[in-house]
Amino acid sequence: MPGLGCGSGGIYPSPTALERRARRINRELARLYPDAHIELNFVSPLELLVAAILSAQTTDRKVNEVTRVLFTRYRTATDYAAAGQAELEKVIAPTRVFPG
Repeated sequence: MPGLGCGSGGIYPSPTALERRARRINRELARLYPDAHIELNFVSPLELLVAAILSAQTTDRKVNEVTRVLFTRYRTATDYAAAGQAELEKVIAPTRVFPG
């Protein structure tokens, strides 16, 4: 279909335009909420992802308790993939992600 697709003339913004928009939004949020910070403890994007998923089910305090153990045992996505489901369920049980 003419006019559809990425780049100029298309309906989708370019990656550069998306990045500029994201940076503008980030600056505005920082201006509006200068003291905002995340309560979850993490040191990598993978750890943030895992903590954010777990935080949907419980408090950030509980997530930080669980991830202290979790992030020591599993440092990479490969580590998580290699772990047994029962083992992971046991570690994250306090977050109530899995029915008990």
